[in-house]
Amino acid sequence: MKTIDEMLNLDLLTPEQHHQIGAWIARAATPDDILAMPAALWQAVERASAVMGVDADLLRPPALDAGGLGLA
Repeated sequence: MKTIDEMLNLDLLTPEQHHQIGAWIARAATPDDILAMPAALWQAVERASAVMGVDADLLRPPALDAGGLGLA
């Protein structure tokens, strides 16, 4: 939900899209239920994700410093 909230705050989703997507996710009992979201809503999420670079973030390898945890 944080991601779609950010999409709304960046004006990448309309308030109505945000409401519909949030409601769909809240009703979903499984990941497959989320994947059954109507195509128009998925397209809105995909467009917003592309602008935000979400896919690039997910494909980037993790930082080896692990946030300065000092892994040995």
